[in-house]
Amino acid sequence: MQTQPTSTDADMASTGFLDDDVHDGDHAASSIQAVMINRPRSELYAFWREFRNLPLFMANVRSVSSDGRDWVIAGPGGMDIDLETEIVEDRPGEKIAWRSTEAADVDHEGWVEFRDNAFGRGTEVRVMISYDPPAGAVGKLVAKVMQREPRIQARRELRRFKQLMETGEVSTSQAPAAAPRG
Repeated sequence: MQTQPTSTDADMASTGFLDDDVHDGDHAASSIQAVMINRPRSELYAFWREFRNLPLFMANVRSVSSDGRDWVIAGPGGMDIDLETEIVEDRPGEKIAWRSTEAADVDHEGWVEFRDNAFGRGTEVRVMISYDPPAGAVGKLVAKVMQREPRIQARRELRRFKQLMETGEVSTSQAPAAAPRG
């Protein structure tokens, strides 16, 4: 009997997510990324649904209000960008979808889905992010150069989410400060 290889890479493809209504978003910059996390679906959903947890693994997110409406994210050049969102779908344990309101500085939409892994091992988490970069094509190029475009960001954030949920911490590549010599 042949076994299916499993992957924990954030780029993994999953037939469990192939739906006719899934799309890449209506904005200039879009991405769909997935990761398998060895935790129960309900636990992952509950952690994500507590929106104030998102800055714990989303490096560019400075803060999110408890209702998920108001976000502050790090923009290019150290400026903060305010995003106002509305939750358009919330299926407990399964999916959260959002989109920008007219008051948002950046038009955007996204969703996160949580599904039990088909092989009974953990949960598949899939995220779609789509937005119109400030300054149009120039903003999209700047985002790509600064590695803040959706594909790169979503992949990194899912990896950090996986680390946080499986180990309780997010690893970094920064060396700890050296102890003073005496």
